[in-house]
Amino acid sequence: MKFLTFDHEHRKAQLGMLAPLSGNVINLLDAANDLKLGPDIQSCFQSMESLIEGGPGALDVASEILHTANGTQKKWAETSQDDIKWRSPFITPPQLRDCLMFEEHLQNAFSMLRKTLADESEDPVVALQEIESRGLYQIPEVWYQLPIYYKVNRFSFIGHRENIIWPYYSKKLDFELEFACVVNRRVKDVSVEEAEDCIFGYTIYNDVSARDTQAIEMQGQLGPSKGKDFDTGNILGPVIVTADEVDPRNMTMIARINGEQWCKGNSGDSRWTFPQLIAHISKSETLMPGELIGSGTVGWGSGIEHGRFLKPGDTIELEVEGIGTLINTVITG
Repeated sequence: MKFLTFDHEHRKAQLGMLAPLSGNVINLLDAANDLKLGPDIQSCFQSMESLIEGGPGALDVASEILHTANGTQKKWAETSQDDIKWRSPFITPPQLRDCLMFEEHLQNAFSMLRKTLADESEDPVVALQEIESRGLYQIPEVWYQLPIYYKVNRFSFIGHRENIIWPYYSKKLDFELEFACVVNRRVKDVSVEEAEDCIFGYTIYNDVSARDTQAIEMQGQLGPSKGKDFDTGNILGPVIVTADEVDPRNMTMIARINGEQWCKGNSGDSRWTFPQLIAHISKSETLMPGELIGSGTVGWGSGIEHGRFLKPGDTIELEVEGIGTLINTVITG
């Protein structure tokens, strides 16, 4: 099943699901009211968070509503995607930790950084040889030993078709093609095997980055901060697809800028798995229902790897097999 959060007419942040055949949006709360399913069930359809907290029972009811909607002419089952305003599946996520799961992305990014620094010298060839001989800007050994992550500003999220506002202090804005898992319940000190059952579903994640700012501040070995933290800098969507419908180890991932394909990768190229991440993060720490864990950028899934960056007016399309396509346009504030 595919769940979304949307505005329609005068009503904000409604919980919906997509009908597989028509593609129409089903308003779950309206359906529960119309079908007289009772206050306990209705409370599960107030938001994405409440749906997840409702557990398997809420999903069972949603599945029944989906079956009932097939062929019905009820108003709650007939809203076209063209008539809604898409929102982030979580208006304010409980929390998102972004990881570094893809070695190829790191190799590409560090290689481009070494080249960029060398090109600033009088003899770029000699400078690059020196940088490489000194082992500078290589993947740190710790990355191969344990998952690395940072916590994202949860108040800066937008969704599908919403605009990215260019942070005024940056001259090099970048996208990152990622996907994320959603934790389905409170977990702590779980094993990798136990963590397999702790995932509600998956969504696409665009981690927008001010690369010039990030390059400066990360020299302080703390952060990232303003390289990542600005309004509209985190994007989720368009939907959350339940874990039973996709194989997170084999999904094609594609990035397009203004219709031009920049990247085609696969989720299975990651070094770490989400169960491994959950097991690591939950050590002596409780994860809550609805928390998200980002995959990090798939190989070639960012502009920095190509030596190219975004421009005002650019439209970014991030497609992940089984989830959909997340589309946003860059504007100046």
